[in-house]
Amino acid sequence: MTLHCPDDSVPLPRRKAPVSSRNTRMTHRITVGTVLGVLILTLVSCAEQPPSAQQTESSADPTGAGHGAIAGAEEVAEPPLALTTIDPDGTVAHLDLLDESITEIGEVSQASAMTTDGRYLFADTGAGVEIVDSGVWTWDHVDHFHYYRAAPALLGAVEGEGRAAIATTNSSTSGGTGISFAASGDAVLLDTEALSKGEVRELFRLDRDPHDGLVVPVGSFALVTDAEGGAATTVVGYDSTGERVGLEQPCIAPAGTITTRVGAVIGCADGALLASVDDGALSIERIPFPDGAAPSSIGAFANREGRPTVAALAAPTDIRLLDTRERAWTLLTAPAPLTQVTAVDDEGGHLLALAQDGRMLVLSADDGTLLAETAPLVAESLASGRAPTLIADQHRAYLSAPAERRLYEIDYADDARIARTFDTATEPAFVAETGR
Repeated sequence: MTLHCPDDSVPLPRRKAPVSSRNTRMTHRITVGTVLGVLILTLVSCAEQPPSAQQTESSADPTGAGHGAIAGAEEVAEPPLALTTIDPDGTVAHLDLLDESITEIGEVSQASAMTTDGRYLFADTGAGVEIVDSGVWTWDHVDHFHYYRAAPALLGAVEGEGRAAIATTNSSTSGGTGISFAASGDAVLLDTEALSKGEVRELFRLDRDPHDGLVVPVGSFALVTDAEGGAATTVVGYDSTGERVGLEQPCIAPAGTITTRVGAVIGCADGALLASVDDGALSIERIPFPDGAAPSSIGAFANREGRPTVAALAAPTDIRLLDTRERAWTLLTAPAPLTQVTAVDDEGGHLLALAQDGRMLVLSADDGTLLAETAPLVAESLASGRAPTLIADQHRAYLSAPAERRLYEIDYADDARIARTFDTATEPAFVAETGR
């Protein structure tokens, strides 16, 4: 699913829009609302288009021979990058970043939150989770990558009560996807391989006391939070059948999870847990905050998909970077109050952040100093409580502006230059970069 190689040598996707030089700094603007009638592709046409010259033998192999192929999918030569959005009414649209075409996939119920693994969108509706397959994904074979395209689809729903915390892995064709429902306490592990074939199938559903918890997939296992007095205090290991594996770790106020190449991370008040599978057995390591760091419940980790370093905010100017490969934290002070932060983890040491005044900042991951910044692009969204989404990939950042009805593509390595701007007919309330 990830686009980056360990040496960052993945080919750059071909982008149709002209990209300005450092001196000209042009912006390419696409008005989405005015071209829907011309550009929208039907699902039938996506499914029936003939194989291209880029198709390879593995796309004709239903098993994929271990390379992530799925029957009916076409293997393509470059990452099929897109921005897939859900508007406030539940309309799902798919903007292809290579040819700038737009597909309206369908409608889900009105959502309060959305999580993605780079292929699927998991929309939290308050009465369950509705799942969208964007139809584009990347399969990571460590030393090389395979890229696939299929017809997008609405896959169905997982029933549950209350807020849903969703945890994914770096694979959209194998393993599991975890869902924890706060009001009912239900802990659900979905079969991700079944999702890739269009089926919503639960590997297990466990009854727990209601609480804000987590179900975190780790290989063929999952870590599930247990609660006392309505608050999660422990994570427990389970296999894919829902049987305990005798492994548990204390974790006060578990919140925030992400999967890197190294393993799955869970934030705790005193640091983080790092879970992985070694020789077929689940293991958990504790990575405490450095001496002097204030205890903090980290609500969210973010990074460039799959990279070992992840970023989080413990307070508006308190940035915490966790290198999962080195098992080490770096504490940084932001130059301005922030709402989001994400680790690029590239050779340039870039760290991206969204300031409370609407600017996107490019910071040094070494010391937190400001390297570049944009104008306040999403000030109206922040002022009105419409949360923007900041995404980093190997070459670009993507920033949604719901109130402004706009999507930005930003070259963070080129002085935070705005490469393209996409105006939208409705608010892009939730945005995922898919195909990565």
